[in-house]
This record gives sequence, structure tokens and C-alpha cells, in this order.
Amino acid sequence: MLNLRSKSGPVPLGELLKRECVKGERVRDREKCELVYGEWAQSKKGEDFTLIKPDCERVPGDPLSTFSVYAIFDGHNGSQAAIYSKENLLSNILSAIPPNLSRDEWLGALPRALVSGFVKTDKDFLSQGHISGTTVTFVIIDGLVITVGSVGDSRAVLEAEGSLYYLSADHRLDENKEEVERVTASGGDVGRLNVVGSTQIGPLRCWPGGLCLSRSIGDRDVGEFIVPVPHVKQVKLSSTGGRLILCSDGVWDALTSEMAFNFSRPLPPEAAANKVVKEAVHVKGLRDDTTCIVVDIIPLEKLTPTIPPPPKKQGIGVFKHMFKIKKTSETSSSLHDVEYHEPDIVEEIYEEGSACLARRLQTEYPIRNIFKLFICAICQMELKPTEGVSIQSEASRCGSGKLRPWDGPFLCRECQVKREAMEGKRHRRGSSSRNSSSSGD
Repeated sequence: MLNLRSKSGPVPLGELLKRECVKGERVRDREKCELVYGEWAQSKKGEDFTLIKPDCERVPGDPLSTFSVYAIFDGHNGSQAAIYSKENLLSNILSAIPPNLSRDEWLGALPRALVSGFVKTDKDFLSQGHISGTTVTFVIIDGLVITVGSVGDSRAVLEAEGSLYYLSADHRLDENKEEVERVTASGGDVGRLNVVGSTQIGPLRCWPGGLCLSRSIGDRDVGEFIVPVPHVKQVKLSSTGGRLILCSDGVWDALTSEMAFNFSRPLPPEAAANKVVKEAVHVKGLRDDTTCIVVDIIPLEKLTPTIPPPPKKQGIGVFKHMFKIKKTSETSSSLHDVEYHEPDIVEEIYEEGSACLARRLQTEYPIRNIFKLFICAICQMELKPTEGVSIQSEASRCGSGKLRPWDGPFLCRECQVKREAMEGKRHRRGSSSRNSSSSGD
């Protein structure tokens, strides 16, 4: 018999495998979480929709591969785009992820799959001839990892360790100078609504169409430079967990993020969502659909210290591009009336907001060859060897010049046409102008 206690002696292979298995289980156990959620809404136009699926599975039939989805779709010019996106976006995202990936590979593939799924959903919806559009804030939670894809002006905000973190981007033209530059460079005209006497009023809008957003799904009557390519952020929570609030702009037009958390902090999720909506309506009145989802992410393994944790030192950053916003007056432990060890930091894994598909679908991140060679990276259509157009064919335009065209991934001809339209190589204009009625939102 071998002495397994010896530091220098050999260890049986079975024992090594057992140790690795135990180590892997410990890692998984540390990331096990309980998700408690609630939603509330008051309707004005009937164009807000939510998607809540707490028990999805990465591997069908395997309960250990569970992940959860929470999303808000805020429609405008009708509800068709919001309904279609609610019914199809998740499946389009998942279809862009190859099978048989490990959990880490699956999480690494999510940022690009979100891009593919959003663009495919937009392309398929526009082919039906509807003119409505929708903003989307789409959240996937797997253990302690949160991945968010967003277009438009709904918002996802996280409170963890006493700080607030924005997990989505604001694509209102009034709020995003980079998007104004992108739209105008692609052929759009950005300005305010003209009235008698050439007086300009209201928010910045893109013409034709008059949409005040630079990104959405749908919106057939505006230029194709209003793109469905989402801003994506992926973070990993520390062992303290946190609270996530998703709201349509009916809330954020009335409340700041700090106000929303202050109103909701002492309450369980459903009561918190109710409180946020009621406070928003109290401030502004019911002028728009007003929707809120609150999700508490509670790790199963938590320890209670015997003494309060010391205050954090100032000036200690997490990354070069830290996304912490502001310290709140209370720590996130007040969400559940539980005290924890001094928390470690929220880790930013990935963030990208470019509208350039060559940059968003590049093969260098996170693992190479994630896309099958003869499958369109957007619509997942099978391609013959001579049919595909490499997404890297003009990669130098997006700062990806080191990638070679034959590396792929590839697009079918239709998706390549859509890509060219979104990047301003070709675009169509409607009949709308600054002097006509706007598309709203």
C-alpha cells in the first residue's frame, strides 16, 4: 500500500482524480446561488413585456447546468417587435453556441452569442414587414456570473458590496456622443424636431424616422444604421451576492439608480419591484409603460463574522476600466438582514459596446474556432465552402487587422448585406423628415 500521507511518495491515479473531482465540486458549490425575483408593472400603452425563465439548462436534462434569464422588452410604434423578441431571442442566442462546451467555455461564448442572437432576431423580424421596434435588456445568470446584452434605454443596475454597477448601456442619442458620431458617419441625420420658425424642440433623434435611440430591434422605417448589436457586459459576483434591478425607461425617466435601490432595499423582490414602480409613477405620473424586475442573488454558502468588516481602503481599483459608480449609504447585506465576511470584489470579465461585427465576432476571444466553419455566425444557416463571406474580410476597419480573412467566422450573403447596411456601406431612407411626426420612444 502506498503512503498517501507522504509528501514525496507517489499517489495513485484514482486518488488524484478523486481530488480533482472534489476540488471541482468545491468550486461549483461556492458558485451555487438561490435566485429570488419579483416583477411589477403599470401599463399605459401595453408595449412593455418581460421574460422570466429561472430554470433553463445548458445541457438538456441536466439540473446541474441550470441558468436563469430575466429580460425586459420596451416596444414602440406597436408591440409586435417586443412580442417577437420575447418569443425568439433566447432560442436565437442559444443556437449560436456550439454544443458540448464546458461551463467556462459556455460562459465565454455568451458575449458573441448575444450579438448573433440579437442581430438574427432583428433580421428575421424585419423580414415580416412590421415597422415597430423594441429596446431590450437581456440578463443571463449562471451561478455568480451575470451576462447582460442591451439595446436602447432600459437599464440593468447591480448593487453589490455597497456599490452600484451599471450592467447595460444607454443608447439614447442625447446621452451617447459616440453613438451620434457612429450614426452620422453611417449616413444618418441626427437633430431635433423642427417646428414653425425652424425652432428645434425635444430630444435628439435620428432621421429618417425620428427615433431617439441609436440601437433597437425592429424599426423598419428608420435607417439600418439604427442597429441591433447589443452592448454586452459580463461580471462575476463575490461571495456576498447582490441585488439586480431591471427597469424600462418609464422608471428611469423618473428615478435615479440610487433612488430605486433606496426605495427597494428593505423589501423582498416582489414588494421592491412594486415600490419602485409606484414611486416612479408618483414622480412623473403614468406617462409610459413602467416595468421593474428585481432579482436577489444569494450564495448558498455564507459565513457570519463575529465582528463587523473593516471599511474598504480608498483607491484600490479592480481593473483599469472599473465600472463602479458610487458607494451607497447601506451595504448590500441589508437586503437580507445578514452580515458577511469582508467581501472581495466584483470581477468584470468582459465588456464591449462596438457596433462593428468584425470586432464583436472575432475569433480571438474567448476561445478560437467557436463557430463552425460552414455555418453563418448570425443566422446559423449551413454554408457551402464557396458561399461564406469572412467577417474578417475588412477587419482592419474595426481594429482587428491581425486576423486573417480565412480564419472566419463567416456570414451568409444575406447577413453580409445586413452587416454592410449597419456599417453604412448601404442604407435606405424612409420618407420621414425632421418636419414630420417622429417614431417615438
